[in-house]
Amino acid sequence: MSDKEEAQNESTYIFDSESATEMARLIEQGRFTTKATGGPLSGIPSPDSLRQILDLACGPGGWVLDVAFALPDVEVAGVDISKTMTDYARARARSQGLSNASFGVMDITKPLDFADSSFDLVNARALIAVLRKEAWLPFITECKRVLRPGGTLRLTELIDGGSTNSPAFERLQELGSLVMKRAGYGFSVDGRTYGLSPILPGLLRSSGFQNVHTLAYAAEFSADTPAWADVYRNYEVIIQAGTEAFVKTGVATAEEVQQLFQSMMIEMNQDDFRGMWHMITILGTKPLDE
Repeated sequence: MSDKEEAQNESTYIFDSESATEMARLIEQGRFTTKATGGPLSGIPSPDSLRQILDLACGPGGWVLDVAFALPDVEVAGVDISKTMTDYARARARSQGLSNASFGVMDITKPLDFADSSFDLVNARALIAVLRKEAWLPFITECKRVLRPGGTLRLTELIDGGSTNSPAFERLQELGSLVMKRAGYGFSVDGRTYGLSPILPGLLRSSGFQNVHTLAYAAEFSADTPAWADVYRNYEVIIQAGTEAFVKTGVATAEEVQQLFQSMMIEMNQDDFRGMWHMITILGTKPLDE
């Protein structure tokens, strides 16, 4: 078995973590998320005081590279289960001369291969498609372990996959949320939402984090906005790659998904299409006496 096949078999990521198409989607999604949330370190009051930073499930490394460029005196590490993603991120770091950025392969659903109290900031984004429901509390506990006393955990997640005036888009969002619930992701009680935003702050508090607070963001992707193209391409890839999950979980047939997808593409191309994407960042601090 090749390294790529072994990594994919171990991965809980809902998409193919070694796919070049998925990597391209994540590059664009990462740029969109960073812009929508006001920059890679929004919510961090004193970035210049940081010395070691860790990004978990870093994908193709965009967040790490942005931070490494902004903070050249800070060591920024990214880990991901995908060798394809981390190889690409490492090549980008070399091409940009960012010697303070490093990348490695690691499964974040298992104990992290870092010593206690190693980092000032641990960051992670869009783990809705990585961590199943039961994995969140052990993951947050591990983040706390590798943080230094006074260090910060920063999690950014989708509140929804977008709210629009497209009937087909809305129906696919409804079905997609149900797929996630049936596959064991998120905390939704009925499959209508992802259910992460009301649960994660309490998980941080129950894990011993202090000063837990949230930042909310709304990113418009209506037809007459620059973000429209990013979201359009994002969903082109997601629906094509995720159709099997709809079928496997019994939510819809492949034909039903493709019919809705084609209707959504038509409706998104209308001049009066309107859409808004909602995200949340949860931050918590490790106590100084730990």
